[in-house]
Amino acid sequence: MKTRLANARRLVIKVGSALVTNNGSGLDLAAIQDWARQIGALRQQGKEVILVSSGAVACGVQRLGWGRRPKTVHEKQAAAAVGQAGLVEAYEAAFNKHGLHTAQILLTHDDLADRKRYLNARSTLATLLELGVVPIINENDTVITDEIKFGDNDTLGALVANLIEADALIILTDQSGLYTADPRKDPAATLIREAPAGDPDLERMAGGAGSLVGTGGMITKVIAAKRAARSGAHTAIARGSEADAIVRLAGGEALGTLLVSQTPPLAARKQWLADHLKLAGRLLLDDGAVNALKGGKSLLPIGVLAVEGEFERGAAVACISPDGHEIARGLCNYGSGEGRRIARKTTADIERLLGYIDEPELIHRDNLILIR
Repeated sequence: MKTRLANARRLVIKVGSALVTNNGSGLDLAAIQDWARQIGALRQQGKEVILVSSGAVACGVQRLGWGRRPKTVHEKQAAAAVGQAGLVEAYEAAFNKHGLHTAQILLTHDDLADRKRYLNARSTLATLLELGVVPIINENDTVITDEIKFGDNDTLGALVANLIEADALIILTDQSGLYTADPRKDPAATLIREAPAGDPDLERMAGGAGSLVGTGGMITKVIAAKRAARSGAHTAIARGSEADAIVRLAGGEALGTLLVSQTPPLAARKQWLADHLKLAGRLLLDDGAVNALKGGKSLLPIGVLAVEGEFERGAAVACISPDGHEIARGLCNYGSGEGRRIARKTTADIERLLGYIDEPELIHRDNLILIR
């Protein structure tokens, strides 16, 4: 376990409602400040951190003086709107003490299902991390419906880990980790220290409800680990109230349960791009662009001879060599019409021709995989 998480450079940390709101009694400001201190320490080590935080609805319930979590959609949305303001204020104040800025990002399932919005979210998060900002992500509970909600922030944490290709997902909870059975009911239950993410036996062991404050349970964490593993991320599940839990986990200490991805990140990305995306168009490249891609570079507009097909920004396209073979495929940063306008042009020409510039590359190397 030491080497698996100790080498992680980019981490997604998810904290549950029970921790954030001290089991529903209001925001636990001391815990929030302690997490900010620990994340600040990781930033000083050169690690990139994204925080996925529950607690908006629970915080709103407390602020509104309600005695129970609401059941109707409009009450939940009202509580989320009230609670989100308090939640982001608390995080901003806590991180400011360590010289860190935060950014609030509210997501729905549609934001990650739609390719264009997916790329927008990915680009925004990448930029924030480059600027040294700590993004704080929550589900947009003020507008969600049953059709577009993630259902729990464990799922959201896993999808964010996939989105930014994190090395690890750390889920902090009010339990010590994953047990062979519910330890509250079975005194013989033992803590699982390490197991492969996606092991079907884990879901059986994780059955049961979560706390009264949150919406998930251990089962959602096990499923989240399986999702995160698809892009090569390991998942640690540990008690958030443990002293220096974040720092210790990021340092590779055997704390809680580690669910290990069996897929190297590059292989996961290759599988996603090569096998699971329907190609929407083709980019015909010159020899210089082909050599650049083979050398691990991004695809620049100047190396594109022609654009075939009709597609929008974020579509999966094939990169074709002068001899007619597909040499790579990737996610295009511009639609087909824009691509035709900037083909054979330098990066410096993009803003002049389009009136704006989203990305300097037509396909970034992180969103591209060689086929041959």
